[in-house]
Amino acid sequence: IAVDHRRKNRCLESLQSNVQRLNTYKAKLIVFPRRSRKTKAGDASQEELANAMQVQGPVIPIVREKPAVEVVTITDDLKANKGYAKLRLERTNKRLVGVRKKRAAEAEKDEKK
Repeated sequence: IAVDHRRKNRCLESLQSNVQRLNTYKAKLIVFPRRSRKTKAGDASQEELANAMQVQGPVIPIVREKPAVEVVTITDDLKANKGYAKLRLERTNKRLVGVRKKRAAEAEKDEKK
C-alpha cells in the first residue's frame, strides 16, 4: 500500500474512514507466495489461491458524502450588509491600532500640560 508521509489527517472522521477502508482492503487482499513450495507467514492458503479472482476497476471505491446545502431566503437585512466594506474597515482598524494608540497618548500628554 503506497503511503504519502507528507500527508496529515486533520480530521478524526477522515482518519477513521481511511483506516476502515484500508483494513477492509487488507482483509480482501490475497497474497500469493513467491515460491509454491515455501510459504511465508501472511501468504494465502491453497484454498484461498484456488478461489482467487482478479478484480478489475476500482477495488474499494471511495464514497464521498455530499454536504447538505441549506437554502436561505435573502432578506433586506442581508442585502443591506456590506461584507467587503466591513472586512476592509476591520483590516484598517487592525493596521492602525498602534498609531491611534500613540496619538491618543500624545493627546493626553498635551492635555495635561
